[in-house]
Amino acid sequence: MVHSIIFSQWLSSPTAIPLIDVRTPAEYAHGHIPGALNLPLFSNEERVEVGTTYKQKGKEAAVLLGFDLTGPKWSQFIREALVMAPEKKIAVHCWRGGMRSGAMSWVLNFYGFEVNVMSGGYKSYRRWTHQQFDKSYVLSLIGGMTGSGKTKILHQLRDLKEQAVDLENLAGHQGSAYGSLNKLIQPTQEQFENNLANILYHLDAEKRIWVEDECINIGKCQVPKAFWNQMLAAELIDIRMPSDLRVKVLTDEYGSLDKNFLIESTERIRKRLGPEQCKFAVTAIQENRMEDFIRQVLIYYDKTYQKGLSQRSTELITPVVVETADPRENAHKVLTTEKAFIKLNTEKI
Repeated sequence: MVHSIIFSQWLSSPTAIPLIDVRTPAEYAHGHIPGALNLPLFSNEERVEVGTTYKQKGKEAAVLLGFDLTGPKWSQFIREALVMAPEKKIAVHCWRGGMRSGAMSWVLNFYGFEVNVMSGGYKSYRRWTHQQFDKSYVLSLIGGMTGSGKTKILHQLRDLKEQAVDLENLAGHQGSAYGSLNKLIQPTQEQFENNLANILYHLDAEKRIWVEDECINIGKCQVPKAFWNQMLAAELIDIRMPSDLRVKVLTDEYGSLDKNFLIESTERIRKRLGPEQCKFAVTAIQENRMEDFIRQVLIYYDKTYQKGLSQRSTELITPVVVETADPRENAHKVLTTEKAFIKLNTEKI
């Protein structure tokens, strides 16, 4: 039996029905529903061929070509679907809920699957994704100069049963010129948005959500504008850690990275560092004087942070002075300070 469902029905189903995406591997790689499995009806090249035929010769010729291309593959599609959904209950989608999902659902239904076809396909899911960013959230930001341990504090807050969103983890980048760590791979912008929307959907929008203070661009990924605007208006906990301790933390984290990577990353911000400062930093890397390198680039990053902080309302900034790099201790201090902030502002009302 074949049923038509909308994405929210699949998402809210008490029992997770396997969802298969029958678009091409390239389409799937560019952006897909988190949790969806790829069972492509056409290869990347086959889809181009069918699309070209549709434009040049019309729908009927394209349909016939589609069956010519997929004819030998139907039994393999069924076998793969059985691995993905051994109980023979499955959900299917393509780009717009059209011919590709229709063909796959017909075959699976004929074999004996209970099939749910997502109305509107991936296109309708993308509309749902942007709707998540338009919702109102109760955000609290973890800020602080580079090396303050913001991400580790965020993770500790999550361990303490607080709601938290790690934007850097979702973006596969730590935000600075050195943020790829010479190993991290970023998702596409579309997939970044999909993953963020999925995280937000599963959080309680009426309760506080902790987010690290970020630039709108995290590497090549951009925080959705509607969500970014809420971040700008949110309370910010400003972690204030001694400079020497930050240098030590950053030296431990970045000091062992490949020197060529560090030099190339430093050269990319030459204009912002200044030519002399850049030369000093590169020489320090070459001579393995990692603390000197860190201190030099921190001059630029600290000024950038202070500039951003100056553009925020002072009433929404709460400083938290820390003397240790222990993220658990600092997370507890953040929570204690934040509770005092809430009490103070409640009394003002």
